[in-house]
Amino acid sequence: MTTTPEQLHYTAEHEWVDGPTEAGTVRFGITDYAQDALGDIVYVSLPEVGSELSSGDAVGELESTKSVSDIYAPISGTVAAVNEALDGTPELVNSDPYGEGWLFEITPSDASAIDDLMDASAYQSSVES
Repeated sequence: MTTTPEQLHYTAEHEWVDGPTEAGTVRFGITDYAQDALGDIVYVSLPEVGSELSSGDAVGELESTKSVSDIYAPISGTVAAVNEALDGTPELVNSDPYGEGWLFEITPSDASAIDDLMDASAYQSSVES
């Protein structure tokens, strides 16, 4: 049984969104379900800080021992920060997907877009079906 933190929002692509913070950014990563399905993450490719992203666009990749999977922008906005720790330790995505394994932060062009994402119970239902 994978964990689904209640305070986060989720996408159909098995990504989570947390925020907005006081600074107005949202943090983003992949779910426990996604990291488990991918297997051991060996390389992470993330967008550059300052990049403009549109919701649903492929913006990076997660390479695992099984496959390569695209990372999709959960909402539109500008990349405010990337998790540079993943350069040397991509396995953080596996060991702590909701914490140290976060991928990047976005300054959303419309913060209310987060409200269009799934809550934890809706995401859990989509995974189970």
